[in-house]
Amino acid sequence: MKKLFSKKSKEVEIPKTKEVDKPKIGKKVGKGTSLVNPDYNRLKLFKKGINLMADEKLDEATVVFEEALRIDPENIETLMKLGYARFHLDDHGEALRVYDKILEIDVENPEAWNLKGLVHYEQKKYAKALDAVEKAIESDPTYGMAQYNKACFLSLLNQVPESLEALKRAIEIDVKNARRSIRDSDFRNVRIEEGFKRIVEVVVLESIRQGYHTIGAIVWTTFLDRVDAERALKKLIEKGLIIQNEKRDGLSKIPIYDLAANIAEKIGKEKKGLFGITRKTLLPKSIKSFRQLSQAIQSVRESIEEKDVEKTIEVFDEFTDSSKSGEQMIETFFDEHREIRLWKIRLKDRGEDYLIENKEKMLELFDQIEVTVTKKLREQIS
Repeated sequence: MKKLFSKKSKEVEIPKTKEVDKPKIGKKVGKGTSLVNPDYNRLKLFKKGINLMADEKLDEATVVFEEALRIDPENIETLMKLGYARFHLDDHGEALRVYDKILEIDVENPEAWNLKGLVHYEQKKYAKALDAVEKAIESDPTYGMAQYNKACFLSLLNQVPESLEALKRAIEIDVKNARRSIRDSDFRNVRIEEGFKRIVEVVVLESIRQGYHTIGAIVWTTFLDRVDAERALKKLIEKGLIIQNEKRDGLSKIPIYDLAANIAEKIGKEKKGLFGITRKTLLPKSIKSFRQLSQAIQSVRESIEEKDVEKTIEVFDEFTDSSKSGEQMIETFFDEHREIRLWKIRLKDRGEDYLIENKEKMLELFDQIEVTVTKKLREQIS
């Protein structure tokens, strides 16, 4: 049997699982009343199945998940895990059956559509795979995994311009998709295109921004071939985006690369600190713009605490709209910006239930943003 994570896969991750709660003991009301949470047995089986998957005992895991489904046949969490286990057992027919069952319950479930696309990909049915991930994107336009997979499937179907457009979108959602695409053989049809070469340049530029300044470090962090990295560096120098200097290494000198001053000011730098951990240098912004963010944080906190869905969605616009604080969020809080965009979509679809379920997570994120905003305001005022 193949190891659980050895299978070549398009961008996919095991759907995250909520922490399994301990059984809640209830009061005995009358004859025949259960003393425990009625969902206790399903949760117990579900956790057992997860542990078996972690031990790569997939056949046993599927049996346990099937038992859990006899208690609750429409539990999406359990169905998702069963489908994933079936997929890694190369039981593609059963995996598709499970994902179709999920979509009967929730036709807009983006994870199920994406995983269904992955099954078709393994079957080399690329047109069907493309159709599935497009439905995932329709359900969630910010779903980076599905966007990346779409780019791969379009490349395999030799739809080169469309593949490049999808890949650019995937990179906008998560810049790590740029580096991921470099070694992905599914992009062999688009590698000669000028658009893909520019993506290579983006990867090299990002590596320099993170504090890697020598050709060896750039190759190591990006997984690029040395020739491709040197070609990208040459192009970036010609465009005035980076500069080349030299530093002495013993008796010889080696070239080092850094962002051009105007570029460093626009996109910021990450400097490696103690033990090689990167420390982000925040972009210079006016006091006014940071104060706007601070005020928006106070407003969104109030709306979340009040469970006011409409007001929360409205305030989220302050963080995502480029005409407001959206541009600054992308530059300074890129990951947080993406998360807020996703929350906005989910709130529109699921309303108050989603807000209540994710309340603590939302408040924690805005607390973290506020710490940075407050620190930056103090620095600028002083």
